[in-house]
Formats: sequence, structure tokens, C-alpha cells
Amino acid sequence: MPADTLLGAEPLVRFGAFLGVFAAVALWEAAAPRRDRAFARRARWPHNLGLLLVDAAVLRVVAPGVAIAVALAAEAQGFGLLNAVTLPPWAAIALAVALLDLAVYFQHVVFHAVPALWRLHRVHHADLDFDVTTGTRFHPVEILVSMAIKSAAVAAIGAPALAVLLFEVTLNATAMFNHANARLPLAADRWLRWLVVTPDMHRVHHSVRRDETNSNFGFNLPWWDRLFGTYRAQPAAGHAAMTIGLEAFRAPSDLRLDQLLVQPLRDDSPGGYAIDRRGEAR
Repeated sequence: MPADTLLGAEPLVRFGAFLGVFAAVALWEAAAPRRDRAFARRARWPHNLGLLLVDAAVLRVVAPGVAIAVALAAEAQGFGLLNAVTLPPWAAIALAVALLDLAVYFQHVVFHAVPALWRLHRVHHADLDFDVTTGTRFHPVEILVSMAIKSAAVAAIGAPALAVLLFEVTLNATAMFNHANARLPLAADRWLRWLVVTPDMHRVHHSVRRDETNSNFGFNLPWWDRLFGTYRAQPAAGHAAMTIGLEAFRAPSDLRLDQLLVQPLRDDSPGGYAIDRRGEAR
């Protein structure tokens, strides 16, 4: 696919995929909810989706299509691991997607371990419920930092531009899927989580308990958590009774868009950082 065509198609492909997956997951949540809601949708959804709109606007202004542009530049210069070897196109795309997912896993771990980055990432964790909109709720500065890290990974891997587009669409889709407040049959969940991060697997990561927050970092592929020892099968209190969110931000006013935007500047002393400076869970 020509570079101009790919860059031009990227926003439309991503937006179309987002709308389709969001609608499907929202309907699934309505038909088969996993937990009772702590807050009505009207108390959270306008603010979570408002933050998503801020993120999208910031990205379009500051760095439109940057990851694909980096992939095209790396290919033109022969830079990166996959541009230095000869593989069938399908193999290069599959390997690039897996390596980018591994990079996002490590990025997620680092965002929990570094206090300045945790201040950004805790906006995502401070949601007091867990549903499809939680998967869209990230501070715009975190989005920019993440895009810079992702672009560096794209260059180092030498990821094909088509693989980058596929990864971006898949990452957005799985983020909404694995944040769903939706019920899967237990047998299906048990088998499916060997292939993809399921809602029950990722919900553990949103527990108020620090040992559970510091587990299940994967978004797309579940293998990295098992491989690096960060996998936790179930929350101690069970999915219906577990508490979602952070100790420091539990007021209904903390759900508002204005509070989400300034939250990285606020003190979080009741809960502290997710991982202290020695790397030990609190």
C-alpha cells in the first residue's frame, strides 16, 4: 500500500474500528453484566469519553500518524531489526505485532514503577467502576509519552507500516474488550485467556489492593504476564466483591473531566505509588 494512502486511511480505519468495537462491547455489557455498577453511566461516561476526545485532539495536533510515519521512514532507511532480515511479509507483520505488544507490556510495568509516570497512569486506575469506557480513559500527557515510546519501539523493531496500523487497531479494540463489565462463561474464560487478555484477567489489575494492581499488565497477549511472573488468576475478594480504583481518589467529584486532567498534580498520599522506589509493592 502506498505511503500516502496508508497515512490517509489511518484515522478513518481507527475511528471505524473504534465505533464498531465500542458499540459491540457496550451491548455485551448491557446484556450480560459481570458486576453491579457502583455509579450510573451518566456519572462516568461523559467524562471518560470527554477525556478520550481530548486525547484524540491532542494527538491529531501534536503527532498525527507518527507511529506509521516512523515505520515508513525506518523502512526507507533500512533501519531496525526486521528491515535487516528477510522474512515473508506475513511473518514480518506477525512478529512485529508480537514484539510491539511486548514493548507495551514493559511500558505498562514501567508506568507503575516510576513515580512521575505513575502520576499520569493513575488517571486510568482511579476510575471507580470498570467498563468499556475505562479502556479509553488515559491522561493526554500519558498518551503522548506512550506514543513516543511506541514510535521508538517501531523504529528499533523495523515494524512494517501495515503491522503498526494493525497493532494500533488491535490495541484499541482489546483495551475496550478487556475492560468490559461483561460476563464470559468460566470455561470459555479459562481457555480464552491463553490467547488474549480477558475482562476477568484484566479486572484484577484494577483492584484497590496493591499486590493485585501490580499484576496482569498485558493488554493484547496474556503470555508476557505468565512469562515474567506478573500473572494473577483471580482477585482475592472475587470479581463481584472486589473494590475497583485507588484509595486516594474515591469521591464522586474525582470522576469529573476537570479533575481527571489535573489529577497528576494532586497528592495521592492515602494510597502512595503503585510500586515504591525499591520496586516493592506496598
